[in-house]
Amino acid sequence: MTRPSRTSFVPQQTPEQELPPDSPLTTKEGWRRFVEHESSPPELLTAMQRAALSSKENLRDNELRRNYHADLPLVNTPTIRKVIATSRLLVQLNRQQISARRGIIISGASGTGKTTALSQLGRAHEIAVRKRHPRDRSRLPVLYVTVPPAATPKMLAMEFARFFGLDFPTRFNITDVVNAVCATAAHVHVDLVLIDELHNLNLATRTGAEASDQLKYFAERLPATFAYAGIDVEDQGLFAGTRGRQIAGRFTVIATAPFPYTPGADRDAWRSLVGTLESMLRLQHHQPGTLTGLSEYLYHRSSGMIGSLSQLIRGAAVLAIEDGSERITEDLLEIVPVDYAAERSRGLTAPEKPRSRRRRIA
Repeated sequence: MTRPSRTSFVPQQTPEQELPPDSPLTTKEGWRRFVEHESSPPELLTAMQRAALSSKENLRDNELRRNYHADLPLVNTPTIRKVIATSRLLVQLNRQQISARRGIIISGASGTGKTTALSQLGRAHEIAVRKRHPRDRSRLPVLYVTVPPAATPKMLAMEFARFFGLDFPTRFNITDVVNAVCATAAHVHVDLVLIDELHNLNLATRTGAEASDQLKYFAERLPATFAYAGIDVEDQGLFAGTRGRQIAGRFTVIATAPFPYTPGADRDAWRSLVGTLESMLRLQHHQPGTLTGLSEYLYHRSSGMIGSLSQLIRGAAVLAIEDGSERITEDLLEIVPVDYAAERSRGLTAPEKPRSRRRRIA
């Protein structure tokens, strides 16, 4: 079999207009689009300015604001700040390491912001690298992949290759893939590897253990810091046995959890978070302070999950524009659907509303 030359694996930058419709974060095109995307708040027009708009212009303004609220900027939570600060330090320390590099594992329940923290880490790192190398557009410092269900070593290697857009002959083996990935990663100066959905690795099976070994091999071959994210990975046997002890000795675990709501600093932090999201709204008649006044309601409705809270506020803002009310109320928030886990938690923790007494008619 004739193997392609090493240079043929260097990824080419695809013009924006030629991007395929499906460009997820697990491709270099999708990742670059994510890093460069900025959600700019639209101008909030006065009543007089809106009255001067034509019907078409008014529809366009509403559409712009709906799109903005649907993609409301993320809030820099304490977990995200901790992940970024810890990883930046590890990247610095690992630059002089030949092997046994340190990494992080973001672990927690579903909906606690693991993927958000992982992707924001990558975005912050890439932006910092671009500032240091403003003219080097061929540099790809971050590689982002997800672990597929029932992953095999070859499936994992192909996920790495897919990020770079590498093509292979019909007949190829895993060694070809790994060598091509490592050569490409070195060429584009990858120094941070993000791996999501780590819980898809089942170390209790032979295939899962071999896939874990494949990740370790990549970590040895690539001069990069590895950051993982997965659902409750401590309970998945990740730190058990010989492999687990090695992982435990090299990785720092950062736990994600719902926001606490104990009286004092925790409630103040939650209220501040709600206030930050409220300050981003672009609604004509919304009264500032309305959402902070509903902080307790929002906590029980979202069960303290940042993803559920974001969905509630973004959804209510879109509905407020569509129905013309241009304000968020508790009644409007009740219409916005949230995930099953949040609804179930609300039923267990939210205080019951007082029932109005009906007067008997004699």
